[in-house]
Amino acid sequence: MIEPTPDWAFSDADRAAMAAALVEAATAQAAGDVPVGAVVTDPNGTVLARAHNRREADGDPTAHAEILTLRAAASALGSWRLDGCTLFVTLEPCAMCAAAAVAARLACVVFAASDPKAGFAGSLGNLLEDPRLNHRVAVRTGLMTEEAAAMLARFFAKLRDRG
Repeated sequence: MIEPTPDWAFSDADRAAMAAALVEAATAQAAGDVPVGAVVTDPNGTVLARAHNRREADGDPTAHAEILTLRAAASALGSWRLDGCTLFVTLEPCAMCAAAAVAARLACVVFAASDPKAGFAGSLGNLLEDPRLNHRVAVRTGLMTEEAAAMLARFFAKLRDRG
């Protein structure tokens, strides 16, 4: 398990990026998808791309917020190498998304809520910082955790109530 980053270690730009990711998560929820949103920023903190889960809308098991955001950021930069960039995501990345972050050569992933059932940025494993891989991505967590976790809890409670 990754220890939460102290609140003082997050900048105003970090907070703004995660707030934008939460807006994306709300968009996913409104569309009936799991409320996960993501934002990629460049080394200066400028937002390059944002997206939300679209698995239901697209009928695509790979349409996770992180994957869609990484694709859009690569398109914006004109390169698959996202050197120095940071991915902000409302839920801990799964194995697929963590591997994509490594492949994109991100500098850092910041996630809000942990995912004890599928997370691979510290919960079930940590692909991002695995020393056996050719690139490592720094991990920070604890930014707007309560907001993201509450949104996810409400979404799944509503699904169970419909059940």
